[in-house]
Amino acid sequence: MKFFRYAAPVVALLALSAASASAQATQDVTLEVQAVNEIAFTGSPSLVISTATAGSAPTSATANATYAVTTNETNQKITAQIDSDTPAGVTLSVSLAAPAGATSAGAVLLGTTAQDVVTGIGTVNASGLNVTYTLSATAAAGVVPSTSRTVTYTITAGA
Repeated sequence: MKFFRYAAPVVALLALSAASASAQATQDVTLEVQAVNEIAFTGSPSLVISTATAGSAPTSATANATYAVTTNETNQKITAQIDSDTPAGVTLSVSLAAPAGATSAGAVLLGTTAQDVVTGIGTVNASGLNVTYTLSATAAAGVVPSTSRTVTYTITAGA
């Protein structure tokens, strides 16, 4: 009788542990984060030169916009170029504020060849960064009818 009195709880514990055993399965999950380099601009800058001080070159015009940049790579840079040259005697330059840890090249004269405008960009996501365009002209440029240039900005590996 004593045997059954002690055996019954042991059998109950064994049955309970068998009932609580669960099945398991595994699954491999592949992970990848690819290079992310994004840049976007807001604003519609318009530049008009319409005045000068007597005896001096026409007064340059400036316009502002903003940009945002995201990159998960280090040692990146932003280059800028326009789609076609400006008329003789007319120059267009741009200056981009640099995100934290990067360096702005200051005012850069734009042409059809890519120029560095921001260098030393590390992993960053920043927005509301200032862009300043400056249009300058000599008197010899004469009257230039309204025209536009497309500025192309590229994020690329820095040198």
